[in-house]
Amino acid sequence: GRLLRWPRVLLFGDSITEYSFQENGWGAYLAERLVRKCDVVNRGISGYNTRWAKLILPRLITESTSADSIAAVTIFFGANDSALKELNPKQHVPLEEYAANLKSMVQYLKSVDITADRIILITPPPLQESAWEKACLAKGDKLNRCNATTGQYAQACVQVARECGTDVLDLWTLMQKNQDFSSYLSDGLHLSTKGNSFLAAQLWSRLENKLSALPSLLPYWRDVDHTNPEASLL
Repeated sequence: GRLLRWPRVLLFGDSITEYSFQENGWGAYLAERLVRKCDVVNRGISGYNTRWAKLILPRLITESTSADSIAAVTIFFGANDSALKELNPKQHVPLEEYAANLKSMVQYLKSVDITADRIILITPPPLQESAWEKACLAKGDKLNRCNATTGQYAQACVQVARECGTDVLDLWTLMQKNQDFSSYLSDGLHLSTKGNSFLAAQLWSRLENKLSALPSLLPYWRDVDHTNPEASLL
């Protein structure tokens, strides 16, 4: 028989993606819904920004690995890029460069035949400053991010998606719609259980049409011809 290949959904981002396979995580939620249809691959790299991500992407996806086997890619950066330059120069990336980096990552994906309809950009979530300040102080740092700045990066991400024709999930705006968003965050920056399920539901509503139509790989066990399993399985 020929090699069985599951299409892949690639989650590319920073710590909010890296942690997404924890219990109740948004990545785990996707993996559970796509079981037997897609492999959900976690390529979240804690602390990274778009300047670094742009260098790694071509090492994750090449022409030969891509087009047919990749069902969707999420690009979820900005929480680190938007750190304040004077207080966190190591992670900070200027706003214009952030937008240019996102755009070049989308263009790279298109160049290896991953079409715009398979790419979803995700903006950073809002930042709850008092909770994040506590986390910073505990490490001996000052508050090194602010929500209004993160919002500018979120806006730039939405703009890039518009220009490139990709889908976008504007988490920054959606989480702040008519509500106190602090319960969506565990420490002011990373997602809580509630934030994870919010993101999971938003993302699934965008992916479901694309992916739930994919066939379930291998026949249902009751449909296997038990007298001649080769006939069903090879």
